Amino acid sequence: MKFAELKYNHLDYEKLREEFEEKLGRLKNAKGLKEYLDVFKEINVFRGHISSMKELCSIRHTINTVDEYYDKENQYWDETTPRLQKYEVEFGKILLRSPYRKYAGIPESLYKTFENTLKSFDEAIIEDLQKENILISEYGKLKASARIEFEGKIYNLASIVPLMNDHDREVRKKATKAYTDFFAENEAKFDEIYDKLVHLRDKMAKKLGYENYIPLGYIRMNRLDYDRQMVKNYRDQVIKDIVPLSVELKKRQAQRIGVDKLEYHDTGYSFRSGNPLPHGDLDELVDAALKMYTEMSQETGEFFKMMVDEELFDLPTRENKEMGGYCTGIYDYKVPFIFSNANGTAKDVDTLTHEAGHAFQAYCSFKNVDIPDLSFPTMEAAEIDSMSMEFFAHPWSELFFKEDADKYRYHHIESAINFLPYGCLVDHFQHEVYDNPEMTPQERKACFRRLEKIYKPDIDYRDYDIFERGGYFFMQGHIFQVPFYYIDYTLAQVCALQFFIRMLDKDEDFWKDYLHICSIGGTKSFVEIVKDAHLKVPFEEGCLKEVASRIKEELDKVDDTKL
Repeated sequence: MKFAELKYNHLDYEKLREEFEEKLGRLKNAKGLKEYLDVFKEINVFRGHISSMKELCSIRHTINTVDEYYDKENQYWDETTPRLQKYEVEFGKILLRSPYRKYAGIPESLYKTFENTLKSFDEAIIEDLQKENILISEYGKLKASARIEFEGKIYNLASIVPLMNDHDREVRKKATKAYTDFFAENEAKFDEIYDKLVHLRDKMAKKLGYENYIPLGYIRMNRLDYDRQMVKNYRDQVIKDIVPLSVELKKRQAQRIGVDKLEYHDTGYSFRSGNPLPHGDLDELVDAALKMYTEMSQETGEFFKMMVDEELFDLPTRENKEMGGYCTGIYDYKVPFIFSNANGTAKDVDTLTHEAGHAFQAYCSFKNVDIPDLSFPTMEAAEIDSMSMEFFAHPWSELFFKEDADKYRYHHIESAINFLPYGCLVDHFQHEVYDNPEMTPQERKACFRRLEKIYKPDIDYRDYDIFERGGYFFMQGHIFQVPFYYIDYTLAQVCALQFFIRMLDKDEDFWKDYLHICSIGGTKSFVEIVKDAHLKVPFEEGCLKEVASRIKEELDKVDDTKL
């Protein structure tokens, strides 16, 4: 069934409430293990249907943020989801207290997830959760509203990026100025939305008995086996072992493109001969991906053919489409969906393979895991699947980039290293913000800029005042929408680089390990999944140093000045 044919139905809250209460009553009073498990499965099908309708609404709303019907439905879910949370909490309480817990064969990760649900919700914060959802939607709409005029044409935040990476330095500079001007012109609005979100989240945390939002944020992100001290130690390793390598790579980039020092408008321009660009339109890229996945393995071939046949993508950027990219799953139909904003850059291939990694994991786990909560693993574990897939695509780069394939592979590896400090910067910034919620908007921007100088000491914003004052974080949706969801990418990147090294070293088991972790979904925690994959846990002392050394060795084999 094609995506356009997937039926969305408005679900009435009162009917959902009644059905939830009836099913939970039967679960609580089940007579015997069989009845308990039968009702447990019935409730999961019911919860999966609610999730499916919510996801279908969300997808269609992000595809077109001005569609009146789905905008109204999205507002309905913004208000309704927090109200349903009390029944999720009750479901969790019944499972955690059940006399059948020891005998039910339900993965321990589900119990841990519900323990976090109980710690993160109380009816006293329902109105706050509704307000949070409204503010998050407001942020998404603000970015989607961008109309950037440049040399007689109108662009959005995605479509102007190719001009920001143009071969002509003056074009890059002017396009970057036009891009940053959007954030400068809307500075007060971005500041207002974020200020409200910070205070709202701090208030929720204190209502629930926490000192500030940070412990609640970790719980809401479902951190099952690490804490903020472990994250701090990991960030310190990134500063020690990765930042110097990133700075060295930026110096190589400056030399490659023929400038004395990279200015901000140079950072996206990687080669004097021009950035690697995908050859062909989006349909041709999808055809290339189908060929790649067919050759990669039987499993990936069957998966991607399904994605193409059922049109489970929305890839091009266009007016009124929300920015960014994501993959989500639609439980009723046991299918994933990929959303992106392709703009003719190498990022289109990165995003397609990245989101295809998420989608492949969902495709695998939908076959093996029938509990909606565990269809996807926790965020940092999920990103291993997606980021590893980007590297697994390297042997097929010629399909997408033709003669620029070597250039792309080098750029992709280099970008992976350069991303790690930035990802840690975003995480560190959020710890500072929620440790100090009374900071003014100006103080927050100053904080971001101060931390940038630690993690990205070579960045030069001399011509872009809004970013020089710390406004770069306005563009990072995760900071507004999903607090503390960003360190996940860096942890996963370290794991993905280890998978890549195993692939380069012709390790016979790397693909078997990857298929295994895709198939188990969220039935295990992050650290357990990393160990199941026979990778080193990124928190381990020396892990980053080892990865950085091996990746530098790989990059040093290439004379990048000739690319």
